[in-house]
Amino acid sequence: MPAQAGIQEHKERLMMRGQSPRQSTIIADQQVEDLVRDYPDVVRLLLRENIVCIECGEPYWGTIGDLLKSRHMDVEGTLATLNMCLHKKT
Repeated sequence: MPAQAGIQEHKERLMMRGQSPRQSTIIADQQVEDLVRDYPDVVRLLLRENIVCIECGEPYWGTIGDLLKSRHMDVEGTLATLNMCLHKKT
């Protein structure tokens, strides 16, 4: 899928949920692939917590919530931290 089509699809999903792309929030059931594409800074933030979300050039298959649970992380706390860091940049 071309990158622009994926970005447009993500924007449409956000708008369906009543969010604008600038006001979006990372949620537990968001696919890691979408997260990495839409918020590339997340990769660096997760690596600071020793959470690898890309291996061999491919994003983790599944949701960010599943990834955090598999690493025995506090899902809600980690998502809150990620969102806080991302919103500081906008």
